[in-house]
Amino acid sequence: MTLQNKIKIFRWTSILEGLSFLLLLFIAMPLKYIWDQPRMVELVGMYHGILFIAYIFGAVYLSKEMSWSTKTLMIICLGSVLPFGPFYVERKYL
Repeated sequence: MTLQNKIKIFRWTSILEGLSFLLLLFIAMPLKYIWDQPRMVELVGMYHGILFIAYIFGAVYLSKEMSWSTKTLMIICLGSVLPFGPFYVERKYL
């Protein structure tokens, strides 16, 4: 697999992880805590967790391929826990 394909896969993982995080924060959590409907958190939370793990593994794997410094890798990983962070990472580092 070429480096461009690996970057494309990580880019899509980043976008999907960011969208799932925003969906969890701004739709699922209010449904759970305001309207007492926890089902959405269960569904979105599971997919977000899987995407989060894929994002971290992808970042570590790609850091070796692209020779990122430890600081860059830490910024990219930090981006996964901030709202809109994965979109920043996707634009700045990919």
